[in-house]
Amino acid sequence: MRQQHCDVLVIGGGINGVGIARDAVGRGLSVILCEKDDLAAHTSSASSKLIHGGLRYLEYYEFGLVRKALLEREALLRLAPHLISPLSFVMPYVSGLRPYFLLRAGLFIYDQLAKRELLAGSQSVRFSKHISGPYLKQHIQRGFLYSDAWVDDARLVIVNALDAQERGATILTHTRCDAVQSHDGRWRAQLSQHVQGVSQSIEVNAACIVNATGAWAAQLQGLFEPKEKPKQLRLIKGSHIIVKRLFAHEHAYIFQHPDGRIVFVIPYENEFSLIGTTDFEYQGELENLTISSDETAYLCNLCNAYFQQQISPADVLHSYAGVRPLVDDGSADAKSITRDYQLEFIDDPAPVLHVFGGKITTYRRLAEDALNMIAPYLHCEAKAWTKDVCLPGGDISSPQPSNQNVREFPRFIQQCCERYPWIAVSTVTRMAHAYGTRIHQILGGCKDAKSMGGQVLPGLFACELNYLCINEFARSAEDILWRRTKLGLHLSRDSEEVLNAWLAQHHPLFAPPSV
Repeated sequence: MRQQHCDVLVIGGGINGVGIARDAVGRGLSVILCEKDDLAAHTSSASSKLIHGGLRYLEYYEFGLVRKALLEREALLRLAPHLISPLSFVMPYVSGLRPYFLLRAGLFIYDQLAKRELLAGSQSVRFSKHISGPYLKQHIQRGFLYSDAWVDDARLVIVNALDAQERGATILTHTRCDAVQSHDGRWRAQLSQHVQGVSQSIEVNAACIVNATGAWAAQLQGLFEPKEKPKQLRLIKGSHIIVKRLFAHEHAYIFQHPDGRIVFVIPYENEFSLIGTTDFEYQGELENLTISSDETAYLCNLCNAYFQQQISPADVLHSYAGVRPLVDDGSADAKSITRDYQLEFIDDPAPVLHVFGGKITTYRRLAEDALNMIAPYLHCEAKAWTKDVCLPGGDISSPQPSNQNVREFPRFIQQCCERYPWIAVSTVTRMAHAYGTRIHQILGGCKDAKSMGGQVLPGLFACELNYLCINEFARSAEDILWRRTKLGLHLSRDSEEVLNAWLAQHHPLFAPPSV
């Protein structure tokens, strides 16, 4: 058994867990993070890929949550301009749903709740004169245009974990927390790590534990407080489908459903449209979630009510599902449950912080609030800092977050294409978005295609794979193709088998035991 000591043990490798780990280690605390699977393997890679204020939450008078999210929106754009980019949304007005004046008023409030420097304000639009109009059914004549942002959700998790590690944190993937026990005001946590079919036990002596396990948070809470009733969470399943691209422009659509829910249709990975999400109560198993046939039909039918081009379940190329753990606020309807987070801190018999709820847009603020809560118990006087330091790869023109970093990113892509002319423009563009300035760590020593170590799969070279395994915690083809590169959407079905075989040969400690 290995034994380790730390100030903070973070359990959970989703966006909230890695955000807290990064903030904590940056304040001078020693940090260990454990995740039972891959980073972002669950809810944090199953989102709608949006950094947004949550326009529809205004209906439920969640002005504080919307303002908090809107403030974070542009802050995150500056922190990671390679992973987060502005996106404009087309909202058609349909008679019989939300009134026109209500939509206009909501957008006005949305524009005014937080200062904007990078994103345009809302405006009304006539579809007969707008590029988005020809794809909509002819009876839809007018609507609105407003701005939010798009994010590569899984990579946002990865770069937070990467930054935490580079600052001194220990990141343990495929490592489960099996038991905790208090002793002299500290915690002893029993961890079990599973790599390449081999297990080892790790004992961590921690001054404080953070439970950031998302949908499993209430379950894990029982380890710390077995005599207390665990927090009531409402598990809300959100599913998405991916189809061939439905329109030839860069705007996204936001559609209203007669049941009050809204669904986004977003340009995705150049060739596709991402459609989601559903919003239904869920009480089943949390592992290996999949979309139901009813959810698929729900999303297809809503698109067909707006678009001239009709789709069916047969057109779905890929789908994914996740569960959002929302704090039970007594709302009868899933769509009206608050998306705000709650932090519960207990210092007896030893300090533990439970994280409940939250959304990807507010993860940095959640982490900051979490550290402000636990820091006094750890005699840490360091102040909040994460808003002022770019995430890895985000320092496009300045090491500090700035509007210029965001505005210079298109030029940065062009410079990368000029610097690496032997690589396809599409591959360089993908890598620039994925890694930002870290692309030069991968390609900087290469002079031609041969020096990249060979092309393992179309557009995926050995030098990038080595970087992902050594630096970004990748352990399998699934990790690489679906969470770190999204190339799984573009490649043939046997690509995972080919890549796992390559990993077995070149990174045998990481490759799945089945290879």
